Amino acid sequence: MTLILGIESSCDETAAALVTGDRVIRAHQLAGQEAAHRPFGGVVPEIAARAHVEMVTPLVEAALAEAGVTLADVDAIAATAGPGLIGGVMVGLVTGKALALAAGKPLVAVNHLEGHALSPRLADPDLEFPYLLLLVSGGHCQLLLVDGVGRYRRLATTIDDAAGEAFDKTAKLLGLGFPGGPAVEKAAFAGDPKAVPLPRPLVGSAEPHFSFAGLKSAVLRARDSGKYRPEDIAAAFQQAVVDCLIDRTKRQLPRIHATALVVAGGVAANTAVRTALQRLAADHGLRFVAPPLWLCTDNAAMIAWAGAERFRAGLTDPLDVPARARWPLDPTAEKARGAGVKA
Repeated sequence: MTLILGIESSCDETAAALVTGDRVIRAHQLAGQEAAHRPFGGVVPEIAARAHVEMVTPLVEAALAEAGVTLADVDAIAATAGPGLIGGVMVGLVTGKALALAAGKPLVAVNHLEGHALSPRLADPDLEFPYLLLLVSGGHCQLLLVDGVGRYRRLATTIDDAAGEAFDKTAKLLGLGFPGGPAVEKAAFAGDPKAVPLPRPLVGSAEPHFSFAGLKSAVLRARDSGKYRPEDIAAAFQQAVVDCLIDRTKRQLPRIHATALVVAGGVAANTAVRTALQRLAADHGLRFVAPPLWLCTDNAAMIAWAGAERFRAGLTDPLDVPARARWPLDPTAEKARGAGVKA
């Protein structure tokens, strides 16, 4: 059975994991950076990159020790090669290259989005291709038909902000703290989602894509009006995001054949989002699959698993493979309108 070492460093979590080809997570080590970024209300790329430099080697060593193995026992090294904050991506990828060269092991350069896309298969061995994936995170919001490893058809993307980005900026506007997603969800529990009239961008539109910039601006106006409690604004915002995600996903279901409706990415840890998607899947007679909460946020287990899937398919990479700030899963997808498109 193959054993893959995975390294993740695309944003503000440094992580290393060892995962087998039969879905056993032998080790997982993670160091977050929330305390370092909290004073700034968001991730500072230079601070993140420096923290990755300090933490990546100790975490790899700790993961090997946790699993009771050495590099000689590993079949391949998988490292995130993008997309993400380029400084952080370079730290993890260069580390992976160095380990692969020193140990004489194959390198698998993993697309971070593919890590999220395949993570539900790590958690659920019965999940078969093709499945409809809602990939919803701090940097991306996409609907993808996952036909197989390395085979993704993008059906929709955001034309401006990602849903997770809107969560983070809403938290900052309302003074709820960092990280923003969990802070907004916590505040929303104490609020009334019907108390604040907020828009649902593109809901009901023939255009397949997502949009959250206008919703974020409406949150700012609601805050500045002084009419509403922060908890009510948070609850209304969260419900608006859920309504947008459900409407856009529902639009695609009659157009594709899929074995399941799947959600992945950091926003997939949101209870309201998961519950609404589960209900949508049931209404359409589909299985609903979501990774456990810890596997939704950035981690190295999903990178190791994506590496295992690619390694099994014979997909390895040369040591000169580049780090990429942008790396679409479907490079053939038609460019969506709007500036700042998260491909």
